[in-house]
Amino acid sequence: MTTTKPQVLRWKCICAYDGGSFAGWQSQQGGRAVQDVIEARLGEIFKRPVRIHGSGRTDAGVHASGQVFHFDAAWKHGAPKLLAALRVGLPFAIQIKSARIAPADFHARFQAKGKRYAYRVHLGDADPFERPYSWPVFKSLDCTAMAAAAAVLRGRHDFRAFTALNGTLRESTVRDLRRLEIQQRGRRVRIIAEADGFLYKMVRSLVGVLVAVGEGKLTPGQVRDILAGRQRTAAVQTAPAQGLFLVRVFYR
Repeated sequence: MTTTKPQVLRWKCICAYDGGSFAGWQSQQGGRAVQDVIEARLGEIFKRPVRIHGSGRTDAGVHASGQVFHFDAAWKHGAPKLLAALRVGLPFAIQIKSARIAPADFHARFQAKGKRYAYRVHLGDADPFERPYSWPVFKSLDCTAMAAAAAVLRGRHDFRAFTALNGTLRESTVRDLRRLEIQQRGRRVRIIAEADGFLYKMVRSLVGVLVAVGEGKLTPGQVRDILAGRQRTAAVQTAPAQGLFLVRVFYR
């Protein structure tokens, strides 16, 4: 009696993670990245090395509630059992939220059409349950001025001044920043950024500039000049990693 081998399928997964204890998303030599941990668990399940491909990198300390990745593997027990197997063996800091079969040509990175990030600012010292997931700012913020600066930044622009990459850039620095919104509720301020793509540390740079505007260190007009200057300056500060969350990846 012959046993039919299960077909190799492409699996699309959405995961969440607390980035505080990881060296970012992408696997790196000598570092404990989220990708390394998930691949190790998949290796245990499938008894062979399994490579996963994420929608993009997140830096050390950055969190996610909607990171997407894909991998290829033969699994005959259905998506619910694969999801259960993944969840059982992962640390509490990582949660696989969904797992489903995707088209054979799906690619988590190359087919992504945009991403949404959220950044949390806390006015004053946050309690121990919020402190690891927000940026405590010990000055009052003028959210009206921040909204005016956000309006300057929204749209399709060259965001070279808002990337932390140095030297010659190989990729275009033009991005369509479709949404940049400031929401305040009491002492909590949330900044939502959505674009067709983001440059290295671009979201944290945007947040740093908006907070500087809120503190009165910059004006919306100066932000316009920084954007038009297309050159990184000391006025563009990078917000701390712990307040940043990758919320959603768009594919259509």
